[in-house]
Amino acid sequence: MTRGGLSHTVVLRASWRWGNEDGAHHIIAELFQGLNDVGFTIPANASTYWVGEAMQSTDFKDLKQTPEVVQTATAGLTRNCVHLATLLKQAPYPNQDN
Repeated sequence: MTRGGLSHTVVLRASWRWGNEDGAHHIIAELFQGLNDVGFTIPANASTYWVGEAMQSTDFKDLKQTPEVVQTATAGLTRNCVHLATLLKQAPYPNQDN
């Protein structure tokens, strides 16, 4: 993407977070809005996070395996990133100087 004569690479950004759900939503919202404001492209459903089971204190790093719901969300996130990258490769954003 070009803006004001400067060339910018369009980057697909996905985010993985864990902790409090409200905190995860807040971090993702702030991060993605900031990236969007400066011209980055963010695919649909480009975040996934782990907040644990209700009323439990298990840390994600202590799990023996990744929960199915997290695997499913991450697989969807990956497909969306690949899809958007494919679309942008086939039809990049137009030069803003034109």
